[in-house]
Amino acid sequence: MQFTKDDVRRYHSQPRPGKVEVMTTKPAATQDDLTLAYTPGVADACRDIMADEAMASVLTARSNLVAVVTNGTAVLGLGNIGPLAGKPVMEGKCMLFKNFADIDAFDLELDCSDPDRLIDIVKALEPTFGGINLEDIKGPDCFYIEEALKKSMNIPVFHDDQHGTAVITGAALINASRITGRAVEDMKIVVLGAGAAGMACARFYHSMGVKAENISQFDIKGLIHKGRTDLSEIQMMFAQPEPAADATTYDLLTQALVGASLLLGLSGPGTLKPEMLKGMAPNPVIFACANPTPEIGYHEAKEVRPDAIMGTGRSDFPNQVNNVSGFPFIFRGALDVRASKINEEMKIAAARALAELALQPVPEAVKIAYNGKDFSFGPDYVIPTPLDPRLIEWVAPAVAKAALDSGVARGSIEDIGGSLDAYRARLRERMDAAHARHIAHCKTYE
Repeated sequence: MQFTKDDVRRYHSQPRPGKVEVMTTKPAATQDDLTLAYTPGVADACRDIMADEAMASVLTARSNLVAVVTNGTAVLGLGNIGPLAGKPVMEGKCMLFKNFADIDAFDLELDCSDPDRLIDIVKALEPTFGGINLEDIKGPDCFYIEEALKKSMNIPVFHDDQHGTAVITGAALINASRITGRAVEDMKIVVLGAGAAGMACARFYHSMGVKAENISQFDIKGLIHKGRTDLSEIQMMFAQPEPAADATTYDLLTQALVGASLLLGLSGPGTLKPEMLKGMAPNPVIFACANPTPEIGYHEAKEVRPDAIMGTGRSDFPNQVNNVSGFPFIFRGALDVRASKINEEMKIAAARALAELALQPVPEAVKIAYNGKDFSFGPDYVIPTPLDPRLIEWVAPAVAKAALDSGVARGSIEDIGGSLDAYRARLRERMDAAHARHIAHCKTYE
């Protein structure tokens, strides 16, 4: 369905501006309510937290509150549009946190281009939030900012532009291994785009077992190789041998794709030519994620490689790569066991859970949401759809277990019900109640 600019403006402005609002969860209708909520009763809650900081998770909303933080330097495909112009995107992210995982989120648009100052600002917010979601911050600043905050904060810090795409496409890599019979560690991968998402994906595939020398990356200047002097330390991890001086990017990309099992596009529209795909391995994974116009069109790619497992960032083609399939549920699992960080084990657990869910029969509710389309595991369905309501029951428990097993959880299995099955049941009940509240609230604006 095509929407006009007027449709977009109407959606964002009516019946009240924006996409989020703050709601209270306790009554304030009587003198007794005010005594308990504010003064003098609230002092007892303050004293409890002074005596034991863990009580903040019991007595305040902090353990279910995430900050969505940006400085507006790399918003969607729009570039450095500034923090104010990026606010609609951040509000949308908060909306997704709430609707998909019942996580409260505040969007914080910071007028701050200095990475060190931004780090200091976010660090100072730790008493307020249970987690930090960094968003739309340009590279390489985003790498530096995230690493500094992860080292200095005791709550999860997650740059979704990097890790969300990595987790989703990592799940596809696992299922491509199932379909093709090729072990992940034997796969050859080409990443077109070496920004925040591209570098994070390369590092994530490496942590899943792909050899660094089997990952070729390309940026706007061409192949990432050892002869270049403009590369970051992270980019040098995947630098290939220096090519001949007269080699063109077209030739190097075509050559790199020979025998490749996965091509991940995180660059711009039309940057791939159909003939480049001919030398890829049988049943290759081709994820062209430039949005709304991918690096190569779905039908163009399938025409030259009908055996391809093809995906894009769009919802009107199979295998949509959408970070909403990951980040709400990764945070849900992390928050519920009071994890101090989101580590590699938790991200890999999320990818494996997504891959396993794609093997399961798809319920009717999902088919209805996609106009009656039938889904079954195979080249046109290797990752679950973003609107699958089972995602929270598969991903959040896997992440929570990985946090517990890896020692970064400050809670215990008892905090989430005593077992993963009990936790899944709690999540179902929570989301059913949240959806009912949301529907009832939206009706007040009709």
